[in-house]
Amino acid sequence: MKTETNTKAKNARRRLQGVVVSDEMKKTVVVRVDRVKTHPKYQKQYVRSSRFKAHDEKGEYKTGDLVVIEETRPLSKDKRWRVVSKA
Repeated sequence: MKTETNTKAKNARRRLQGVVVSDEMKKTVVVRVDRVKTHPKYQKQYVRSSRFKAHDEKGEYKTGDLVVIEETRPLSKDKRWRVVSKA
């Protein structure tokens, strides 16, 4: 018998917030996600960024938009995310 907590954990998908840096492809945008890390020895904080290709079916998101992306099944060789909404 499945419990509700197991179902929620199994269906939970990662969500990240980032900025659209490119919208030149059809139905795809490139989103930059920044995260702040702390150096283990010097305790200084610095920014690391990752770029994700995300699916944008209608082509409604433009460069500079702050968006929320959600993990999904593989849609192409590089595309594993889809845009959920503007943040």
